[in-house]
Amino acid sequence: MTFTHPVAPSPTTNAEPEEYLVLHEFIAKARNNLNRNIWDYLIGGTETETTVRRNRLALDSVAFRPRVLVDVQSVDARASFFGRTTRLPVLLAPVGSLESFEAGGGASVAEAAGRFGVAMMASSVTQPGLEAVAAAGTGPKVFQLYVRGDDGFIDDHAKRAVDAGYDAFCITVDTAFYSRRERDIAKRFRKNWRAHQAESMRFQAGLNWGHIERFKANHRIPLILKGIATAEDASRAVAIGVEGIYVSNHGGRQLDHGRGTLDILPEIVAAVGGQAKVIVDGGFSRGSDILKAIALGADTVGIGRLYCYGLAAAGVEGVVRVLELLEAEIEECLGLCGVTSFAGLDGSYLHPATPVVPPHVHSAFPHLNLPVETY
Repeated sequence: MTFTHPVAPSPTTNAEPEEYLVLHEFIAKARNNLNRNIWDYLIGGTETETTVRRNRLALDSVAFRPRVLVDVQSVDARASFFGRTTRLPVLLAPVGSLESFEAGGGASVAEAAGRFGVAMMASSVTQPGLEAVAAAGTGPKVFQLYVRGDDGFIDDHAKRAVDAGYDAFCITVDTAFYSRRERDIAKRFRKNWRAHQAESMRFQAGLNWGHIERFKANHRIPLILKGIATAEDASRAVAIGVEGIYVSNHGGRQLDHGRGTLDILPEIVAAVGGQAKVIVDGGFSRGSDILKAIALGADTVGIGRLYCYGLAAAGVEGVVRVLELLEAEIEECLGLCGVTSFAGLDGSYLHPATPVVPPHVHSAFPHLNLPVETY
């Protein structure tokens, strides 16, 4: 039997500040609001989920080396994203089927990102579609494409993205095969967009460097490649003029036994050498996580599951409140590290460390006390 998910109803919570005071409260509320199939889709990874855990392990294996006696009365966490100022160096990463968490889906996320002041990346496999998502938000936006057709398919989406006002275009490059996500398989749960596009997924498997070179020759919109995991691929992308290198292992949802993205980041930064923007995602859950990535050379940090908890808990207001709490953590961490902005951070503020908790998808939230089976 094949199960498909319904569009989730809009949460009734208004996400008043006093209702959500710490980030893990959104996780608990989201879990209560979502059915088990959608919850497992949100938190799960591929096969053994080793890559999910390694994302957290990499982050937890870094400690801070703070400076003291620095005047940090004024801390500025602003950043830039493809020439536009953002309130934080944070990107709301592309997530498929956002409408299964909240009825507004990608439009709600775009609205929240614009209202708060961060960038968002709209997935081609989320609703309500490219144009409607762009119209819903005022902040920086990127359209992310899963290739489900020939060159004409790619060209059409690129033109539509330009016409809709997107700041950049992204092609995902780590999904040549759709992974075996055993939480879904064991329950015979199949997302409806995947069932409808199964035949056309062969185009993603055929995607190669020639397609990227062709895109650069035919389109003027900045191009980001999402799913870069080695210096070799980063160097090749930069050599053909790719403007954004997105370091990602798909949140642990594609290749099992991959490396944690914070472990990958230094070699990518070195290979890029400032010739392109570097974005990273993969398990980033706290303000301190954001600082670690920026100190290691990232320009922007993507969050995925974290904002989805806010979306599932309280819709647009929930995403905005997640970002407010994340901002509070970031500003505190900047000040306690002895810097007044991200420009003051570098690798000298970090040190290798031994993790103190076993890594899992929610190990950044020790007070959550979820039952083991939800990990």
